[in-house]
Amino acid sequence: MNETIVILDFGSQYTQVIARRIRECSVYSTILRYDTPAAKIAALKPKGIILSGGPSSVYAKDAPLPDKAIFKLGVPVLGICYGVQVFAQFLGGRVEKGQKREYGKGTLTVADKKCALFKHLPGQLQVWNSHGDKLTRLPKDFVVVATTDNSDYAAIEHTQRKFFGLQFHPEVVHTPRGREIISNFVHSVCGCGKNWTMRSYVEQAVEEIRAQVGRERVILGLSGGVDSSVAAALLHRAIGGQLTCIFVNNGLLRAREAEVVQEVFGKNFKIKLQYEDATALFMKKLKGVTDPEQKRKVIGKAFIDVFQSATKRAGRAKFLAQGTLYPDVIESVPIAGNPAAMIKSHHNVGGLPKNMKFQLVEPLRCLFKDEVRLLGLELGLPKEIVYRQPFPGPGLAVRCLGEVTPDKLKVLRRADAIVVEEMKASGLYYKTWQTFAVLLPVRSVGVQGDERTYDWTLAIRAVESQDGMTADWVRLPYDLLEKISLRITNEVRGLNRVVLDLTSKPPGTIEWE
Repeated sequence: MNETIVILDFGSQYTQVIARRIRECSVYSTILRYDTPAAKIAALKPKGIILSGGPSSVYAKDAPLPDKAIFKLGVPVLGICYGVQVFAQFLGGRVEKGQKREYGKGTLTVADKKCALFKHLPGQLQVWNSHGDKLTRLPKDFVVVATTDNSDYAAIEHTQRKFFGLQFHPEVVHTPRGREIISNFVHSVCGCGKNWTMRSYVEQAVEEIRAQVGRERVILGLSGGVDSSVAAALLHRAIGGQLTCIFVNNGLLRAREAEVVQEVFGKNFKIKLQYEDATALFMKKLKGVTDPEQKRKVIGKAFIDVFQSATKRAGRAKFLAQGTLYPDVIESVPIAGNPAAMIKSHHNVGGLPKNMKFQLVEPLRCLFKDEVRLLGLELGLPKEIVYRQPFPGPGLAVRCLGEVTPDKLKVLRRADAIVVEEMKASGLYYKTWQTFAVLLPVRSVGVQGDERTYDWTLAIRAVESQDGMTADWVRLPYDLLEKISLRITNEVRGLNRVVLDLTSKPPGTIEWE
């Protein structure tokens, strides 16, 4: 059983960041709704509890508040921003609207250097604030630990009960030494070890998979992406020949993707791999389709039909495995003003129909993306798969603007391969969130070999992001851009012009369609 820190989510956009910071300390964390009953929390035997920030005011009529009994569980509690105000609401303090709001960088002055949260830290720290309300009276038996220019109670502590409150956000990168504050809480205050590692997770996950599956067979839809690839490797470690992977080639894959998947999983890992080449079907279904949303619907439905037929050919199986990650299963907290609740993902092909009578196996459902990559390396997957850049569910169809045809895909696939090759050669591929080519439905006049051409235009898209929710375009070196452009226009027939996309998200999206 992992030592666990429970995070109660009050609708903060940073809640998942808190969870990841704790796991970076080699300690397991789990996120629960703010109103989770104390008895349910106690059943997890947590070593500590963290109360997240949130967009509400604790004095508001409909303020989200936790079960008061959490303060009687006998474990340390850390309140962050809104979380410190929860202390005031329940334990005798007072919160009021601040005369001056406190947003952005601030300087924290530590008044009590004996406080365990600030162990081995200097007397002054840069911190990040994001609040309009402020604590105006300390909760009973709390003392001041640190202050800022706008807050006399920027950090507070109840020494005996090991309750701590921070008005600032230690979890964000704008609090440079915030990770050390969180580490001090989970290690020095809560007494956690460093037992959450990918090696220990493999052992735990293998036991859980075997207990769930028994001797039954499992089917996994293998896309070649990071999540399904790691899920396949983990399931194979646990149940070996009971696993069958179905790989559907929809004709919209990147260069050599079908060959690489078959080589890595079929030949190297010796996994039962059922290869379905449905290229002709997908091209037929996409003929004449130009609207981006219609493309997605066509591809999604075709994939379901192909996969459903493939599962019947694979033989009887009780379980269907999916590469679901932790952010996908965290219950959304619908609190007014919560920016995190407004962010939706729409780049994946739709789920499988309900009439497919499988029980689900989700071996990655408690992991974040960065942890999945570490797990992949632990399981022996090559770096090229583990650290490959994100790829949309509909594949190259949403990077081939307008109608998708075999000829246009051939041009796009070759150009995209050159982009990837040069990014890897420059050492920038694994440092960039996404870099890819987009074939535009635009033709222009050119001159190649003393002849006039009238060919397609290619856009280069390179973005940096943490989670795909927002993104900024990457300032690639000019000599790299020049080399990519020269290679594409010289090596790829049908292209005579290369342009660079300088749009961030927002206002644009990462993908063009």
